[in-house]
Amino acid sequence: MNVPDFLDSNVFVYAYDVSSPRKQGIAQDFIVRAISGEFIASIQVLAEFAATLLHKVSVKPENVKALLDTLAPIKFILPDAGIVRRAVEAHETYGLHFYDGMIVAAAERSGCERIWSEDLNAGQEYFGIAVANPFK
Repeated sequence: MNVPDFLDSNVFVYAYDVSSPRKQGIAQDFIVRAISGEFIASIQVLAEFAATLLHKVSVKPENVKALLDTLAPIKFILPDAGIVRRAVEAHETYGLHFYDGMIVAAAERSGCERIWSEDLNAGQEYFGIAVANPFK
């Protein structure tokens, strides 16, 4: 059985960002594939997505709730104390910001081999997990 790849929050945000049609199209494809089970994410990613829509994009709360309902079929990993500890280790080992370390730790916990992210360094490996930029 193949383990799904992990999606970072920027993929979710770009799916609803009309300012970059090329990135939006790529991101929307990833989201459709995530809904069908091809990708996973973490609750942190979902929270960052909602916060960005509410506070940076100024999407109305009722629209954010509708989007969250649409994304409900995606498998989201819950954080726990082990993921927090591993995020600290990612910070220590790779110099990652703590919340980026949480992404890496959740992906590792899920057995993912790849994280799709515009924010992390494409081509870099963290704890054996490769990072790829979906927009390049």
